[in-house]
Amino acid sequence: MSIVTNKQKIHELLTRGVDEVIDCEHLKKQLESGKKLRVKLGIDPTSPHLHLGRSVPLLKLRDFQELGHKVVFIVGDFTGVIGDTSDKESERPMLAAKVVKENLKTYIQQVGKIIDVKKAEIHYNSTWLGKLKYTDIAEQANMFSLAEFIARDNIRNRLSAGTRVSLREILYPLMQGYDSVATAADVEVGGTDQRFNLLAGRSLQPHFGGAAQDIIMNPLVEGTDGRKMSSSWGNTINFTDEPQDMFGKVMSIADDLIVKYFEYFTRIPMADVRGIAKRLSSGGNPRDEKMKLAHEIVCMYHSKKDADRAQEHFISVFSKKEKPDDMPSVKAVGKSIVDVLVAAKIASSKSDARRLIEQGGVQIDDVVVKDAETPVKRGSVIQKGKRFFMKVA
Repeated sequence: MSIVTNKQKIHELLTRGVDEVIDCEHLKKQLESGKKLRVKLGIDPTSPHLHLGRSVPLLKLRDFQELGHKVVFIVGDFTGVIGDTSDKESERPMLAAKVVKENLKTYIQQVGKIIDVKKAEIHYNSTWLGKLKYTDIAEQANMFSLAEFIARDNIRNRLSAGTRVSLREILYPLMQGYDSVATAADVEVGGTDQRFNLLAGRSLQPHFGGAAQDIIMNPLVEGTDGRKMSSSWGNTINFTDEPQDMFGKVMSIADDLIVKYFEYFTRIPMADVRGIAKRLSSGGNPRDEKMKLAHEIVCMYHSKKDADRAQEHFISVFSKKEKPDDMPSVKAVGKSIVDVLVAAKIASSKSDARRLIEQGGVQIDDVVVKDAETPVKRGSVIQKGKRFFMKVA
């Protein structure tokens, strides 16, 4: 077994799953000097579930943590209300404070699946942002021009299309930047869509007497439908997904995402990732590599035992075309399929159930349901999509 040197760890820290580093040479010298850095990441609780797209900067935090640096994780309970539109083609509406509060209930628990939260600093940015006065905000705003803000691609495109851009959106980068001031961050990690916000912290810190943070930006990764993974599009693989569902979602991704998922969403050695890429380019079976990927990801968020069971379930249901033995059941004899789907919480409403049926996504005993009023019988097996089965008791 080869020994990984500190120099190799630093190299991988600065390259794996990384699109750009600002200022790379400075950060590299800081890391090689042995200085203990304060590494910051903030996430707004705009959804109750963290997804694998969020794991990319979180895994980078873990890399720093394993090298002995201090992780500073910020729950954006204040910025989550305001709303960041960095990755949006339209204005993100403000969220009610109670919605944000509900969303963040399990955030630390979810983050703890990747980083050691006991060794990290955990902050809520309402602690300092909620205390700022108009004069404070004006001082921060004076550091930036309107031209800098509207030069961003998504903002420029919206303005060109005549779409509304609120003044509130202009203030968001100041808030994220001030988070770096409040926590004295040496490094901030985040997605490429956050570039302007990340640079805002780098500009504000010297103004308030601190050193400008270095920045590590990760690319945005596609979800299960090939678009950028986003909760608003429903194409996510969530930290909280049940093992079987998580395994199935990974198996559904496009073959050309396999290597990217291994590199960004796992920490198997990069030598192994390169080996996987070589096998695939040489005609290897993508399904075999995807099976390893799904097993690895379920292990990360659940356990090896859960991953083994999820793999067995997938093979029996999708490879051998067998139905699972441990199907949940619902007491709904005599009811219509629409009522059953709602009662079992497969559909959020009758209209949602009818939409699923119209799309051909519901089967009863292997027959696609076409009539929303079809009655269900005792012992019938209801199937939604490819992965969900339920028995009528």
